[in-house]
Amino acid sequence: MVYNFLPFMVLPIYNVMAKIDDSIINAARDLGANSAQTLFKIILPLSVPGIISGITMVFIPALTTFVISNLLGGSKILLIGNVIEQEFTKGSNWNLGAGLSMVLMVFILISMSLIAKYDKNGEGTAF
Repeated sequence: MVYNFLPFMVLPIYNVMAKIDDSIINAARDLGANSAQTLFKIILPLSVPGIISGITMVFIPALTTFVISNLLGGSKILLIGNVIEQEFTKGSNWNLGAGLSMVLMVFILISMSLIAKYDKNGEGTAF
């Protein structure tokens, strides 16, 4: 799953960091900031939109990925998608499966609404 979702995390961060102007980093250096201060006070706050976008792009698909863990883990690793699938197929407890599906949907809707609230332009750079 890491290899599957790694590009969805790296590419938004790279996209945001590529837009950081070099003059900002040079200004921080001219004002006496060392490498660690430049990283934590300049680069990290400016890359937060990419981090938030990457987390959202990885969070939603990773919650529902249950086939990979079943094939590779032998159903020993339980993800929320695994539990929902087991309740519908093996447990025959459709009420619990539907309830867990609703909880998953609420988490997805909350994350999407937070992104929509802070990202008015749709570019992932509103923070």
